Amino acid sequence: MLGPRSSVAASLEAGVEWRNVLPRPGPKRVCSMRLAYHVLDVFTRQRFGGNPLAVVLDADELPPARMQMIAREFNLSETVFVAKPDNPAHSARVRIFTPVTELPFAGHPTVGTAALLALRKAPVPSDNADALIVLEEEVGPVRVGVRLRAGAAPFAEFDAPRLPQESGALPSADRLAAALGLIPAEIGFENHRPTRFLAGNTFAFVPVASLEAMANARVASAHWAAFQGGVGAFLYCRQTMHTTSAFHARMFAPEHGVPEDPATGSAAVGLAGVVHRFDALPDGLHKKVIEQGFEMGRPSLIELSLHVEAGKLESVRIGGHSVRVAEGTIEV
Repeated sequence: MLGPRSSVAASLEAGVEWRNVLPRPGPKRVCSMRLAYHVLDVFTRQRFGGNPLAVVLDADELPPARMQMIAREFNLSETVFVAKPDNPAHSARVRIFTPVTELPFAGHPTVGTAALLALRKAPVPSDNADALIVLEEEVGPVRVGVRLRAGAAPFAEFDAPRLPQESGALPSADRLAAALGLIPAEIGFENHRPTRFLAGNTFAFVPVASLEAMANARVASAHWAAFQGGVGAFLYCRQTMHTTSAFHARMFAPEHGVPEDPATGSAAVGLAGVVHRFDALPDGLHKKVIEQGFEMGRPSLIELSLHVEAGKLESVRIGGHSVRVAEGTIEV
């Protein structure tokens, strides 16, 4: 026995088009996932100092465009996305984003991410817990040694993936001074002159005569084109806040979404090339402390080690402490 006709069949007999009677699709459901993240302060032993860093874990499925959106949401100098390594012998593959662009390499993300991964392996460090972390960055594998001690902030030190090399000339001191809101006489000290060095990232290195001039430096947007062709302008002077520091520094990178950076480890790698060129260091191991971020109220201490052999710069290492500040999940 035939049952009642379906509404579709009845509509067809009445001449109603099929597309008008089929169920209309509802709004598309957007698939989302929740990822854990951590925020660390890097190049400091104290929370709320140093350079803050966001590290998003298990980011294997995130496309680069979504990573950039998340980095813009955190709005820190850099955000790191951690994924499984391509080489199983390594610790992780990472990608590094400022609020507006991706970087092939950066110092405080390397230090902070390695410290976090080491802490996750040994959440309760003993008196002699050390770890070797290898991060696959866009610049290549970066080896990081992490020292974990009970009751102390972890210390991480990485081998620079590339030695610094000079990378083109800079405009005149007049133009650089105008871009920094300074006068030409405040550019340079001793035999140090402005240079540009490449060490994974390219920075303009601007020696500044005094701490007073450093405090007065600012981004003069109308003249900032003088620094085109690099990540930013790294200012340094011999006068320091602490007697144990070798250099006082500031770094501006407005075109990369970083008006000022509290601590710039990748620039510290390039500074090794500057020091080797102008200070004529003798053969051997030389250790320098770079203080940065003081004008921002986020004091940072970057440890720079450079080895000179037969008059040539053979290796550069950058190290610093990190402290965890926050953790949570982000829906993406």
